Amino acid sequence: MSPQHFGWRVEGKVGVVTLNRPEKKNPLTFESYAELRDFFLDLKSEKQVKAIVVSGAGGNFCSGGDVHEIIGPLTKMAMPQLLEFTRMTGDLVKAMRRCPQPVIAAVDGVCAGAGAIIAMACDLRYAAPSAKTAFLFVRVGLAGCDMGACTILPRIIGQGRAAELLYTGRSMSAEEGLAGGFFNGVTTLPIDLAVEKARELAAGPTLAHAMTKKMLHQEWNAGVDEAIEMEAQAQAILMQSKDFHRAYQAFAAKQKPVFEGD
Repeated sequence: MSPQHFGWRVEGKVGVVTLNRPEKKNPLTFESYAELRDFFLDLKSEKQVKAIVVSGAGGNFCSGGDVHEIIGPLTKMAMPQLLEFTRMTGDLVKAMRRCPQPVIAAVDGVCAGAGAIIAMACDLRYAAPSAKTAFLFVRVGLAGCDMGACTILPRIIGQGRAAELLYTGRSMSAEEGLAGGFFNGVTTLPIDLAVEKARELAAGPTLAHAMTKKMLHQEWNAGVDEAIEMEAQAQAILMQSKDFHRAYQAFAAKQKPVFEGD
């Protein structure tokens, strides 16, 4: 996997995506949107990498869509082209949610617009004290309902907090994000904490993590009875895995289990 529009490195079982246009605070282009979408879709077949970290270069996460390379051209497009673009950006979020690996955001500095959405679409988020997160779509005359924000964000931080952020487009500090549940932790070097957490998850039971992620997303639209049945089937499947048997054997021997992901 050798992406052209963002950085990618693998450290053991952890893969790190780096949005790397630091001179502009790492904005997205049509090309980087599409490549990120395809990249996360392809992660399903990536066997070596067990957890993903998404970060930005140069002290910022992502400033959203590039004003000159995306927003300007959008003002000249007809409806079919516009819908093709908005569906493509939404497909990036779908791909992030559907890839089996846990995805962790390491957020510092500017995290705005589509950058805030990418952080939102991750499974876990760690921030630097400098992080400023803004779902600023209303500030450019667009609705806050972009790329799944109106369904995903309320489930992370609650309806009231999400509504206020999406209506106003204001910045949310790292401290506020931590208190409201958007961030899982705040630290001076979020990339280090994110990679550490990714390594911890990568050393765990891969199939179980993938099933947990799948159920977290699928059960949003399920009633309690349906969700209980879905989880019963999921656990029964995992009880046939070798990792489950390894865990039992290790516990019986009073040892720490070593998971191999099968």
